[in-house]
Amino acid sequence: MPLIKKTDYDYPKWLFNGHLQTIVPGLFRPPVPLPFERERVNTPDGDFLDLDWLRQGASALVIISHGLEGNSRRPYMTGMARQFFTNGFDVLNWNYRGCSGELNNTPIFYHSGATYDLHHVINHAQTAYDAVYLVGFSLGGNLTLKYLGESRPKTPKIQKAVGISVPLHLESSCIKISSRENIVYAKRFLKTLKEKVVRKAQKFPDDIPLGILRKIKTLQDFDDHYTGPLHGFEDAHDYYEQNSSLYFLENVQVPALILNAQNDPFLSEKCFPVSLGRKLDRVWMDFPKYGGHVGFSPRKKEDIYWSEKRAFEFITGNL
Repeated sequence: MPLIKKTDYDYPKWLFNGHLQTIVPGLFRPPVPLPFERERVNTPDGDFLDLDWLRQGASALVIISHGLEGNSRRPYMTGMARQFFTNGFDVLNWNYRGCSGELNNTPIFYHSGATYDLHHVINHAQTAYDAVYLVGFSLGGNLTLKYLGESRPKTPKIQKAVGISVPLHLESSCIKISSRENIVYAKRFLKTLKEKVVRKAQKFPDDIPLGILRKIKTLQDFDDHYTGPLHGFEDAHDYYEQNSSLYFLENVQVPALILNAQNDPFLSEKCFPVSLGRKLDRVWMDFPKYGGHVGFSPRKKEDIYWSEKRAFEFITGNL
């Protein structure tokens, strides 16, 4: 399947580089008010997930997954939800373990390849619908694409999927976000991740050691000592290799769109696999020059974000 050739995202001219296109919508986009209804569902291992629903009796459901240290109410999540809800879909924004404002009940939390939780959410939600669509941002995009490419039996109700700003290759992307020019992003993520580890260690002191925490300087350090071992991986490298969605794309069986901006400060070169994209039957790749990371701000404030427009076009369009 050839790569999609679309008119490039037309960015506001004052957001003239990938950093501004990332930071401004990330920090200053106002929340989108929507009539969410929260539901808590239990997981098989005694934990819980908090789901935020928008229901209007539709026959089709869109399930939206957030990024690292995000949640269901982030503006990029509610913006996407509004686009589909106002156009006749039911929508489910879900929170990963420990991301809904309350500490979860088990020593583990979430990670880039924790598809067992996405699978649980889909199985819980899909019974009332004829069709299910998936949208994932950043970490949630990796989670979505990995899920679609795994051998685990999928519900036949999943029709299409969209991944936005997806770190398809986790290790090289982690190295890039920790580079000097991007260190402000890594420090922000590390701050909240460390705070979460401290709180969880108070609840699970035997499972989560704190002695090494002060020595952790990068996201890769964090994954080496916490994310990897806590979730059954040898170290950060093993965690990255087993969970990078890049390695699962050839097995994706439903139409899926990857929307990655070339000036995304979080993404390495391996997140733009052009040669692979030309060989795939069910995966489309759209790599506009601009957009930043989970950015794609409109030129006019009243317009929808370009990523929302592209996701909606792909999901509702004919291939």
